[in-house]
Amino acid sequence: MFLLNLLLAIVWVALTGLYEAGNFAMGFILAFLVLRLTQHSAAAVRYGVRVRLLIFFIGYFLRELVVSSLRVVVLVLSRRPAMQPAIIAIPLDVKSDAAITLLGNLITLTPGTLTLDVSTDHSTMYVHAIDVRDVEAFRAGIKNGFERRILELSI
Repeated sequence: MFLLNLLLAIVWVALTGLYEAGNFAMGFILAFLVLRLTQHSAAAVRYGVRVRLLIFFIGYFLRELVVSSLRVVVLVLSRRPAMQPAIIAIPLDVKSDAAITLLGNLITLTPGTLTLDVSTDHSTMYVHAIDVRDVEAFRAGIKNGFERRILELSI
């Protein structure tokens, strides 16, 4: 279904003659809607759910990117930043190498945090954060944020 969606989006771009990311996104959305309305199989329903989860996932990441960027700006511009850096061990529920890599990259792309290492048994990820007031809240934020959404996408 995803490949058919991509193919229809590419056909949309070719037919309109506008080779831009926004036009491709519009073609992808239109193709998704056409596939959703014309396909009634279980695979089409799962595909629709996954695309919706992916869109929410991207929106969540962009929101976290903006919020953490603003936090870092405030820390940098304050006269006497009262930072409390920490290295936090986060137990992992994701198991596949791809999911662990995605989680680590999302954490690293978020300003103020950096993935340092993953344990050899893939059960724990070590993350450095520039300012941590509550370790448990930070850990819960990663687990209930990025990790939960990655698990939802892999279903």
